Amino acid sequence: MSDSTQVSNTHADEAKRVRLLEDARDNLEFAKESGYKPELKRGFSLISLLGVGFGLTNSWFGVSASLITAIKSGGPMMIIYGVVIMTFIGMCTACTLGELASALPNSGGQYYWTQKLAPKKYARFMSYLCGSFAWAGAVFTSASVTVAIATGAVGMYLISYPEKEFQKWQVFIAYELANLFLVGFNCFEKPLPHISKASLYISLSSFVIITITVLAMNNEGFRSAKYVFVDFTNDTGWHVGAIAFFVGMINPNWSFSCLDAATHIAEESSRPRVDVPKAVIGTVIIGFLTSFPYSIAVFFCLKDLPAIQNSNTGVPIMDLYYQATKSKAAAVGLEFLVFFTAIGCNINCQTWASRLAWSFSRDNGLPGSKWWSKVNKKTGSVVNAQIMSCCWSGIIGFIYLGSDTAFNSILVCCLLFLQISYVLCVSCLIFKRNQIKPGPFWLGKLGLFCNVVVICWFLFTFTFYNFPAVVPVNAGNMNYSCVVIGLYFTYCVLDWNLRAKKSFIGTEEQEGNVELTNELSREMSQIEAVLSNTGEKRV
Repeated sequence: MSDSTQVSNTHADEAKRVRLLEDARDNLEFAKESGYKPELKRGFSLISLLGVGFGLTNSWFGVSASLITAIKSGGPMMIIYGVVIMTFIGMCTACTLGELASALPNSGGQYYWTQKLAPKKYARFMSYLCGSFAWAGAVFTSASVTVAIATGAVGMYLISYPEKEFQKWQVFIAYELANLFLVGFNCFEKPLPHISKASLYISLSSFVIITITVLAMNNEGFRSAKYVFVDFTNDTGWHVGAIAFFVGMINPNWSFSCLDAATHIAEESSRPRVDVPKAVIGTVIIGFLTSFPYSIAVFFCLKDLPAIQNSNTGVPIMDLYYQATKSKAAAVGLEFLVFFTAIGCNINCQTWASRLAWSFSRDNGLPGSKWWSKVNKKTGSVVNAQIMSCCWSGIIGFIYLGSDTAFNSILVCCLLFLQISYVLCVSCLIFKRNQIKPGPFWLGKLGLFCNVVVICWFLFTFTFYNFPAVVPVNAGNMNYSCVVIGLYFTYCVLDWNLRAKKSFIGTEEQEGNVELTNELSREMSQIEAVLSNTGEKRV
């Protein structure tokens, strides 16, 4: 072996030992603060965290996939201005979550923060309720992305065979197959950081390719600026245009949702207090830099809005690509990029949902927590929590068969479930800002302003997002989100009184695990001794 190879191997070994020491210190600090035993490997870098955050939020993809929910509620201008509004709301949300993640890094995210900050008398129940809604929101989000994958697959087939008719059962079958296929990607811990990075790069590459192609192949002129930025198209049946606009905000809101995803990877990050806030805020910034120009580009190429609304493909964005390029092959190719981006998005979504289920189950938050809280020793991942979350996502798919506006209802549930979980922890933060020990990311009065915006936005969305998407209302186009939320809240109250009230573990019960901290201290001392001996031998 050459001298250069030996030196290279020596440096690699030293870097590995230093990394082990840093991880040991992080684990010891985490155990002292939370009382939890560190069980997951800290393999996520800042780029990997950003891959989870933006790979899931994927704003430009969100505009594409949920276009059907907004195209009737104002047309292009509604989405473009909606993106601007949601960038502001999203940044306030990101700053709020960043403050909490920096001060109290934990895979539990909002339910853990609620547990720490709520009044002691109500802390356990509020934390339980927050965790229940956060996990349900993640599962509904996974379902919404899976619907987008299934609809895209069926739409690519139908545009090639226009004589065929769009059937909901076709999407349902594709939905269940996609959900089943994607289960395995989160069963192994080691490749997850690389998958997250890949999903980030695939999304950004697809955004660039689609935007350039649509503009370059559009040979019949562009729509006027007035049509894109001013004209308001209301085909919802609501006589009040403002209500139509507010209901249509579901589209851009979904495109900037799930911002807490990176916070649930805190125990797998080597610098969570710094990197997690960067990842959350970076997600919003990249979201605006992609979704805003993308929306403007594709809407300037829109030729016939009624044709898109009445298309048999079920995928409005692909019909828009076809109008712009005049090529079915190009439209299918561009939609395939959206489809491929959606797969990466769903994998990250399942990472998020499984981490929430696992961390919540450590405190006996879910029925059957003893199974969902286990980490698979062979794969290093939370396999049980992953499979369980995906099973519930599969069950939610049946909603699609029962309602013509089911996708809209699923989007609403995913948004409101998450916002309920946010508002519980943020309302506690507002009253504890002067008592909490801040992390490296802390915004002072600006942070308080962001906290208040998050609360106000929840009150607004909880009012308008439960409105029907179209009127007149019948059993087929009813917005069933309010029914789902009511039923789920009823389940939470029953589960709390029958089970969780006795078994759910609060913060005080977790803290003070002296045996665990002593064990981790010994491990860190051993690593330090090895590093010290290695350094002495070199000298």
